[in-house]
Amino acid sequence: MQAKNMRGKQSFVLPGKPVITHWASVAGKKESQGPLGKCFDYTSQDTYFAQKTWEQAEKRMQQLALDILSKKADISKEAFPPVYSGDLLNQCIGSSFSLNKTGIPHLGLYGACSTMAESLLLAGMTVEGGFFPQAIAMTSSHFAGSERQYRFPLGYGGQRTPTAQWTVTGAGAALVSSYGNGPRLESCTVGTVTELGIKDANNMGAAMAPAAYATIRAHFEDLGTSLDDYDKIITGDLGQLGKELLISLGKQDGLDLDEKIADCGTLVYQLDTQDVHAGGSGCGCSAITLCGYFLNQLKTKALKRVLFCGTGALLSPTSTQQGLPIPGTCHAVAMIGEE
Repeated sequence: MQAKNMRGKQSFVLPGKPVITHWASVAGKKESQGPLGKCFDYTSQDTYFAQKTWEQAEKRMQQLALDILSKKADISKEAFPPVYSGDLLNQCIGSSFSLNKTGIPHLGLYGACSTMAESLLLAGMTVEGGFFPQAIAMTSSHFAGSERQYRFPLGYGGQRTPTAQWTVTGAGAALVSSYGNGPRLESCTVGTVTELGIKDANNMGAAMAPAAYATIRAHFEDLGTSLDDYDKIITGDLGQLGKELLISLGKQDGLDLDEKIADCGTLVYQLDTQDVHAGGSGCGCSAITLCGYFLNQLKTKALKRVLFCGTGALLSPTSTQQGLPIPGTCHAVAMIGEE
């Protein structure tokens, strides 16, 4: 027996079309110098965000995003609805510490760099199901914290490979509501976990591209849609190499993605001048690009319908040290412009 809103094997529709009424973006110094620098609500030239450690800086970024969201939505933080949030730090401490002693209901998530799409998907389900009238989706990442955890501390001075990406320092938050005006959530596809044997932690674009393609295909098949139904397919952080691989996978299957794909990892930095190699990555990559740029494009109707595909590389220091391949995942959320 299939649930009434379920479509195919892994997708569902949201008949009530929950609304993203307000959103906020916080970004670091390098991100402020990129092509989207003027789109963000708050930027800091201090990568510590006036904190003592990189990890505490990430906590502070989430707090700032919620502060901005509170002001925009005219809701006191004490009255905030449940927050679905996650980050790249071990045990998601950026998210839990940011909400410590606030009294705000919280569900912590880990989908690696797909977490913004995952949190948005779950917030939409929560509102559509009538469990809460509103919910908040939020995520963040920090370059220095991620480098220390997944690769080498910055002081080590390791050489970055050409396939490496630069983890975005930033946080994004979106308020999903059963009422109000703004871009609307239309349908979602829950991703699967897949890998093609990539073991290089400095080539995450290649690790995530197969999962991105699998989710895009599943979304089209489950919901009976096609490329022509979307102005853009927004991928989270494949970077230049991962984007090219995704396009190649589509061509092998007779699907021409070339003109439709907009990858956040290739948009947030100026690839030829900012020395980020293959582009941006991290939870914050899709979070600040969505909440700083694309939601405004939907609100002004510059874009009418998009498929937001958050991509994630599900590795850990332990799995990398044990020589295991890097599994990838991708969750998709279809959004339409303000009605």
